[in-house]
Amino acid sequence: MSLRYLAYGSNLHPGRLGARIAIEGFLGTTALPGWRLTFDKRGADGSAKCDLKHTGMAGDCAWGAVYALDPAAKATLDAIEGLGKGYGERELIVPELGAVALYVASGSALDPTLVPFDWYREIVVAGARHHGFPASYVASIAAVAACRDPDAERAAKHRELLASLRA
Repeated sequence: MSLRYLAYGSNLHPGRLGARIAIEGFLGTTALPGWRLTFDKRGADGSAKCDLKHTGMAGDCAWGAVYALDPAAKATLDAIEGLGKGYGERELIVPELGAVALYVASGSALDPTLVPFDWYREIVVAGARHHGFPASYVASIAAVAACRDPDAERAAKHRELLASLRA
């Protein structure tokens, strides 16, 4: 039985996720009314990463992509996502797709003063565009303030990844 994983941040694009772990299949996209995408989870590199927050507010709506993963890949994904080290795990029931697993930031890992590196934000934008999310949603991600990564080697590596995702 496959694990159903809801990606909403840098793992949205199958090229990014597939470079990290084996994907068994793409199951679809889903709107998440009452949820909001934020960039306020403190990453190991000191920049902001994505988080998905349940607000319950009618005007909020986040989007995600659901992938089928081999359950054996879960330990690798847990390590990549930092399960227990800034992210916790949650299960949601989404229409037509059933139960999905996702990672959400722990309160102690949140820092609203941080901004993402520009390459990180652009990876999220590339995933949102790939899945055809609403233009207003993509624009809201692209409008998030970002900064240049001071680590030139890391930035170059991620810019190469971005180029491959756009190709």
